[in-house]
Amino acid sequence: MSVLADWEIRSLCEASQMVWPFDEKLLNPASLDVRLGPNLMIEVRDQPELMRIDISERTEDDPYLLLPGEVCLAETVEQFNLPDKGGAISAQFVLKSSRARDFYGHMLAGWCDPGWYGSRLTLELKNERRYHPLPLYPNLKIGQMVFFRMSAVPIKSYAHPEVGHYNNHKTVMPNVV
Repeated sequence: MSVLADWEIRSLCEASQMVWPFDEKLLNPASLDVRLGPNLMIEVRDQPELMRIDISERTEDDPYLLLPGEVCLAETVEQFNLPDKGGAISAQFVLKSSRARDFYGHMLAGWCDPGWYGSRLTLELKNERRYHPLPLYPNLKIGQMVFFRMSAVPIKSYAHPEVGHYNNHKTVMPNVV
C-alpha cells in the first residue's frame, strides 16, 4: 500500500466523487481534512439507546458543549465512495493534531475499506478533559482522511452486502451489526 499524494486525492475526488463535496481548501500534502456534520448521537442517563440531536444551528460562538468525560457519535460533512476496482482505495480517519491538543479523543475505529460507498463517516468522540467542555459545531475541522492505494484488488469488496454493513448511511449511525 502507498499513501496518496494531494494531486492523486484531488484527481479521484474530481473524477469519481471519492469524497463529496470536495473542497480543495481542505487538501493537505498527504490527506484531506474532514469537517463535523450537523448530527450527533449522545448518551442520556435514563435510556440505553443513544439520542439523536441536531446541532445544525450551532456555531463556533454558540457550540454544543461536550462535557468532560462525555462521549458522542458524530458524522462528517463529507460523504465517501471508495473505489474497489483497479486501483482500489482504502482510508484511515485520524484526528487533526490541533483537536488532539485540545483533548478531543477518538476511539480509533476509523478504518475504511475499498467499496465503502454513499456514506458519511461516523466518528466516536470523547472529551478527555477533566474540568472543561469542548465545543462541537458544524464544519469544525475535526480530522483528516489518509488514503491508501491497495497493492491488489480485494477478493470481496466492502460493497458486497455480506461485508459492508455501513454503506449508504447518510447520517451518523450506531452499531448496526
